[in-house]
Amino acid sequence: MNDKTRDLLKIHISVLLFGLTGVFGKFITLPAPYIVLGRVFFASASILLFYKLRGTGIKLASRRDACALCAIGVILALHWTSFYQSIKVSTVAIGVLTFSAYPIFVTFVEPFMFREKLRVPDIISSILIFIGVMLIVPAFSFSNSLTIGFLWGMLSSVTYAVMSLLNRKYASSYPGTLIALYEQGMATVVLLPILFLRPQPAVGATNWALMVLLGVVFTACAHSLFIGGMRTVRAQTAGVIASLESVYGIIFAILTIGEMPSLKEVAGGILIIGTVAVLTICAKGQK
Repeated sequence: MNDKTRDLLKIHISVLLFGLTGVFGKFITLPAPYIVLGRVFFASASILLFYKLRGTGIKLASRRDACALCAIGVILALHWTSFYQSIKVSTVAIGVLTFSAYPIFVTFVEPFMFREKLRVPDIISSILIFIGVMLIVPAFSFSNSLTIGFLWGMLSSVTYAVMSLLNRKYASSYPGTLIALYEQGMATVVLLPILFLRPQPAVGATNWALMVLLGVVFTACAHSLFIGGMRTVRAQTAGVIASLESVYGIIFAILTIGEMPSLKEVAGGILIIGTVAVLTICAKGQK
């Protein structure tokens, strides 16, 4: 197995794990910011413990890199908060499918950031994904909870696109786990003030257990795999693969909470997964 295939496999595994995270927004009976705080705290703590047990240092090459990764961590906090807020006010399907618009933004910005050619297949795939996302747009009304969920989901999509492009710069210089440690650690710091600024909800043993599971397995492990896989995989390709998260999320929502998507959402999901399959096959042949 060559490096390109191995990194593509890492990204696919991480996206499968990410696909489960949406239903945590329904299982955990806490507001979105608290879910994200628990997620990033347990994720960063588990990665830090991993480095301590290995006796490996966590120092970066420069203060500039540390500041950059911390800045991405702030964006990460906003991304996950908007993602879970979308799911809280609407459905898992709305949250994960609007998130899948992320490759659209990456496609047209990445070539300018990294001086790469804008390729026709990338444009076509983005158009197809955009059509898939538009299929699930509800009747646009601010009194409609699905519309509010859609808007939160689009914010989640844009912030993830920014993160993906910024992470690509550092993925070839640092291990994915180290990048995740700095970003999630900073996200924890950013969200900590909510413990003092908002009334404290009752957490409960079940919520604690779910947040530990979400943070350690579905965040620390998954995030590290995804970032590590970007060493040889373009952000646009990784972004299209990440669109599979919406399909996995909908399937898990059906199986666990019985939340059935509409026919339009199913059609959008089919269009997205078809595009992902074609682009992934093409990506394996790229040198």
